[in-house]
Amino acid sequence: MTVATSLIPGLDDIVKRGDPRRRGEIARAISELFFQDSANLRPELIDLFDNLLIDLVPHAELASRVDLAERFSHLNNAPPHLVNQLARENEIMVAGPVLRRSPVLDDAALVEIARLKGQGHLLAMTERPALSPVITDVLVERGDRDVVRRAAGNAGAVFSPGSYSELIKRAAQDGVLTLKIGQRRDLSGENLKQLLDGTLDVIRRRLSSVVNPARQVEIKRAMVAIEEAALPPGPRRDFSAAQRTVLALHREGHLGESALLGFAKANKYEESIASLSAMSGVRLSVLDRLIAGDRYDPILILGRVLNLGWPTVRALILLWYGPHRTPADADIEAARVNFMRLMPTTAERVVNFWRNRQTI
Repeated sequence: MTVATSLIPGLDDIVKRGDPRRRGEIARAISELFFQDSANLRPELIDLFDNLLIDLVPHAELASRVDLAERFSHLNNAPPHLVNQLARENEIMVAGPVLRRSPVLDDAALVEIARLKGQGHLLAMTERPALSPVITDVLVERGDRDVVRRAAGNAGAVFSPGSYSELIKRAAQDGVLTLKIGQRRDLSGENLKQLLDGTLDVIRRRLSSVVNPARQVEIKRAMVAIEEAALPPGPRRDFSAAQRTVLALHREGHLGESALLGFAKANKYEESIASLSAMSGVRLSVLDRLIAGDRYDPILILGRVLNLGWPTVRALILLWYGPHRTPADADIEAARVNFMRLMPTTAERVVNFWRNRQTI
């Protein structure tokens, strides 16, 4: 019993022996006095109400506690001890309102509750208009999938570098979390690149479709950096002159299989790849990486989609081998058989996948 409780005759007996319904009625009556003039109450009066209610409210029936928690959660000068007590209740219907919005709860109280209580309490905290790094550190550390998603989607949440890294790590297995993080305004360029690097293409495309134009540009730049980093070591090819040549052919209406065959026979790799890129709609950097790989299958697939003749496809395969390697006749014949057997619909699906990579 508090000193304040003893000031009201009969209240001590209600606190000790009254039934929950009676306690709830008294708690509501005293709270009504507080709500009537809460904006003008002096600190000593707030303390008096705090000491009165802290003995009554915890023993009141559930409906009364839920109602009072909801009403006190909106006040800047709500009785602090009572609010802290409500926030620590195991019943989330009571704790939830004050955890979601009460300005009376400070970071220390929220961190303590986040470390001790269950996922329901953590989830309620994620709805607060602002979350400092000391709180989000605990939410990311202890939170389940729903808690972490909700925290990442809260524009008022601030994350420490360590928590941001943990969010991105968890996003590799959670497409919804990827979308939440990808739309945050505080996402740095480096964090965006890390996020995209561990994300499936389908999620990348979805992310690009829901973010603003500025972030779309950032996503494309990040993907270019990721793709360039994945290229094998060694000097990078310069396609600028080849692109100018191909563009001129296109403007003149001369870009086609004949020009491509000429480039391949002349062992002009850059012009050949630039031509294939322009003719197929697959981005140049993607195509270069594909054809620079350890198999010539992409050439067969592109040849089928572009309806190229076998002589042109054969010339491109020889270009792939390079001037210092001569393939066996059996290998060339095997390539021809595979090219002829390749279904156009299958090749089209693969090339569409490559094309989509330029929009992430």
